[in-house]
Amino acid sequence: MKSTALIFDLDGVIVDTAKFHFKAWQTLAKKIGVHFTEKENVQLKGVSRIKSLEKILEWGDKTISDELFHELMHDKNQDYLGYVNAMTVNDILPGVKEFLSSAKADGHSIALGSASKNAKTILTAVQLLDMFDVIIDGNQVTKGKPDPEGFLKAASQLNVSPEDSFVFEDSIAGIQAANTAGMTSIGIGDSNILNEADYCYKGFQELDYATFQKLKSKQHI
Repeated sequence: MKSTALIFDLDGVIVDTAKFHFKAWQTLAKKIGVHFTEKENVQLKGVSRIKSLEKILEWGDKTISDELFHELMHDKNQDYLGYVNAMTVNDILPGVKEFLSSAKADGHSIALGSASKNAKTILTAVQLLDMFDVIIDGNQVTKGKPDPEGFLKAASQLNVSPEDSFVFEDSIAGIQAANTAGMTSIGIGDSNILNEADYCYKGFQELDYATFQKLKSKQHI
């Protein structure tokens, strides 16, 4: 079988940690007097922690010192980790574990391509760390999505070409990164939002492994 890479985003694809990010960012925003709702939170999907705080400051028309900036980033992460450390296998999104198990058993190379710097902590908490052959997270990249750096690094480390790689993403920035990399992009979520994806499914209940195999055969891989 020709080697194929399956590259997964983390937040919103494998686990739903968006709610934890929202709570932590909302606490931070309140500290500096910035109004922060779900509307703003959606715009931070797939965005690095530094860029996210920059956006929040921009929305509130706030200027702070570098020292306070780093202090707030640290506090936000500690707040977020408090939620993450309480995660269990029950926090894995429906259908994900079964999909990963089938893909692994079928011999596919599996990687994580996430902006999160807490990816290993989260995967360990939900007992999925062993499923991944390669983990590229916020600690290994210098450019965030929509730059394809993370996905290209994942494919390179798996020794698989971009055209033989499938990316599973829930953010438009992630879909754009996959497309720029020359990979097949699969949106997980709302097709109206992820309209640049090659394919789109609501979740892994809809995209089970048998469905993926049919999709993959269409790509002549």
